[in-house]
Amino acid sequence: MKLLESLGMRALRSIDPEAAHGFAIKALQMGVAPAPGTITSDRLRTSIAGIEIANPVGLAAGFDKDATALNGLAKAGFGFFEVGAATPKSQPGNPKPRLFRLTEDQAAINRFGFNNDGMEAIATRLAQRPKDAVIGLNLGANKDSTDRASDFAKVLGHCGAYLDFATVNVSSPNTEKLRDLQGKAALSALLAGVMETRNGLDRKIPVFLKIAPDLSDAELEEIAEVATEAQLDAVITTNTTLDRSGLRSEHKAEAGGLSGAPLFEKSTRVLARMSELTDGKLPLIGVGGISNAEQAYAKICAGASAVQLYTALVYGGLSLAEEVVRGLDALLERDGFANLADAVGSKRKDWR
Repeated sequence: MKLLESLGMRALRSIDPEAAHGFAIKALQMGVAPAPGTITSDRLRTSIAGIEIANPVGLAAGFDKDATALNGLAKAGFGFFEVGAATPKSQPGNPKPRLFRLTEDQAAINRFGFNNDGMEAIATRLAQRPKDAVIGLNLGANKDSTDRASDFAKVLGHCGAYLDFATVNVSSPNTEKLRDLQGKAALSALLAGVMETRNGLDRKIPVFLKIAPDLSDAELEEIAEVATEAQLDAVITTNTTLDRSGLRSEHKAEAGGLSGAPLFEKSTRVLARMSELTDGKLPLIGVGGISNAEQAYAKICAGASAVQLYTALVYGGLSLAEEVVRGLDALLERDGFANLADAVGSKRKDWR
């Protein structure tokens, strides 16, 4: 199976990146993608914001934007996965080309701009979701919205009944001025609306916040304060970066958010700092540059209660999820941790 996947990945990397992504979604829909099923152990089982997960390795938002491959993803070995971002109305996103492989850097740049089918279509698919999976939805705002802050609450209200968690995404660099909503006053007002909507749901699902890696320490302090005051359930650190330091690829100057290997150190430092600012009391999900079990373990030890993969799958295939999960289990055993929770933040000081 690994050989077939390797050959398939080689073929996909020879075509347009966005077309290749479409083929990957089709493979999941048709059941021909790797499907190891649930991978777990006593060390790997954990909970985040009250959600019980079989293992702490998740899939980040952006891979299955329209929730069309839920059954395939539920069998791919992830402990949880996040779909979207969803906006109230469908929108095409930015003009193509808008996704670029940076192979020399094991990275990617995208400027999709929240292209998606809209909350009504996505909610219909989520209503048919596999019940044994842990599924979240990334909430977004329409580009032409006159009240972007209210868009997040609208999507949550429409889709919340079918979710295990929802993520407020104010950190994408590809919708103009969206990151301005990370400011203290704007973020507080936005989250107040989202939490009011959440509290009106029949089931009060956890609400997460996804932040950018390019924030100053003062901005991180403000976000930690707002997250605590709003009683958020977790923070996802981090989204893509605008930083282009040290890149070699011919596509390095493309506009958009950079993800993949170059993001690992920056995102992990932000993670450790957020863990420090919240005194380890607010669950964190580590994202950015994870391509192996050692890097997933580093995020855990820096303060993450769970991690998410995305760009490394472009280069390693979906079977990478199983490799990271099994490798993480072995690393926890090696270091004498009876469970993952005991490892969380154990080496946070190394990232100061």
